[in-house]
Amino acid sequence: MTPPAQQPVPQSRRPPRRPNVIVVLTDQQRWDTTGNPLDLTPNFDRMARLGTHALAAFTPQPVCAPARAALQTGRYPTATGVYRNDIPLPPDARTLAHHFGEAGYATGYIGKWHLADKDPVPPEQRGGYDFWLGANLLEFTSDAYRTIVYDEAGDAVALPGYRSDALTDAAIRFVTDHHDRPFYLFLSFLEPHHQNEVDDYPAPEGYEERYQGRWLPPDLAALGGTAQRHLGGYLGQVKRLDEGLGRLLDALRSLEIAQDTIVAYTADHGCHFKTRNDEYKRSCHDASLRVPLALRGPGFDGGGAITRPVSTLDLPPTLLEAAGIPVPDAVQGRSLRSSSLPDEVFFQVSESEVGRGIRTDRWKYYAVAEEADPWHTASADRYREQALYDLASDPHELVNLAGMPSHREIADGLAARLARRMSEAGERTPVIDPADPPPGRHRVATDPLVRISPPPVTRYGHQPR
Repeated sequence: MTPPAQQPVPQSRRPPRRPNVIVVLTDQQRWDTTGNPLDLTPNFDRMARLGTHALAAFTPQPVCAPARAALQTGRYPTATGVYRNDIPLPPDARTLAHHFGEAGYATGYIGKWHLADKDPVPPEQRGGYDFWLGANLLEFTSDAYRTIVYDEAGDAVALPGYRSDALTDAAIRFVTDHHDRPFYLFLSFLEPHHQNEVDDYPAPEGYEERYQGRWLPPDLAALGGTAQRHLGGYLGQVKRLDEGLGRLLDALRSLEIAQDTIVAYTADHGCHFKTRNDEYKRSCHDASLRVPLALRGPGFDGGGAITRPVSTLDLPPTLLEAAGIPVPDAVQGRSLRSSSLPDEVFFQVSESEVGRGIRTDRWKYYAVAEEADPWHTASADRYREQALYDLASDPHELVNLAGMPSHREIADGLAARLARRMSEAGERTPVIDPADPPPGRHRVATDPLVRISPPPVTRYGHQPR
């Protein structure tokens, strides 16, 4: 029998300590795959119901690397310098790993990084994480049933199983090995991103058939694109991700640390299935920008729903504050628990075009620097209004009101708000020219591709990711 002095202390009698923190990040996951009629995400949905759920969460940039830089630093892509893919996170950038590590946390990163310039990622490009089991471009080092990541020594590690399962298993091992002290883990999946070289969404065996043809979001039903061919595999990937989330939460419960652990779940951006431009993201629409976001654990259980629009830029200060770690002045996001969140979210678009926009409860307003080279230009001094959507009557953004005389006063007010948000983000205060009125007295551009048609990303000589 174990001597009484060595018996574990019951959870209710454990001395308080700083909470553990786990961030679960998916890649290219639409917000409407959660709370979905197909019951794709019961674990996320329960987490959202019992914890804190941001009903309208948006990425600050619908492109992989810029969105990830923002999540690591709490700073806008133009502030970090990572305004597009293929720009490494600067060595002096302060990340969540630095802040948690300096507070005594064990820090770990597992999965896709996309903030370096090579694989394996050299130590100086790992953002301050101690434990490392990742790949910069996981979509090129692995496929659905062949997961190759690299450890701290830069050695290749093959993880068995379906890719999202393999990374979940690695996360459970990390938690098991580090739960004797506060830990911070960033778990970054590739799913439900497409597999680049085959332009497909490889779900686990049997999962694509389960969901093919069963549900189609209204925007995709109206606009076409590649959803009819790809949605079954995409939704199958989402289902398996949620099953992995459930296994991770079960592990925390088994280790008796669930009540001591904050778990945040979100995505880097959404997916519009080639309806708005020639690939899957990089547009101003909610299908690109809107993502799932929920948190559970100390400080978040029973928090209810946040109904106003929020940015995933707000996640880093939220987590630091919840852990009792001072939020640096350089962080541009605000805690989700703050009473002073702005009334709109600000977002930037790169690579397809140099675009800037805001999204309120009711309105989406967007402007583009028409003469700027989006691959080499981070921001510009002059933009032209390109999109205005009334989300109350047009939630799927099918009717572009930009340039309509009936909405000129509303557009002018939103333009002023956008210019202010750009200045607050560290950009130059721009000139925003109004859109030209549409031809005909009563015509409205109902096809967004007529008026919002970015050039294909491949024209600049890089592969879309």
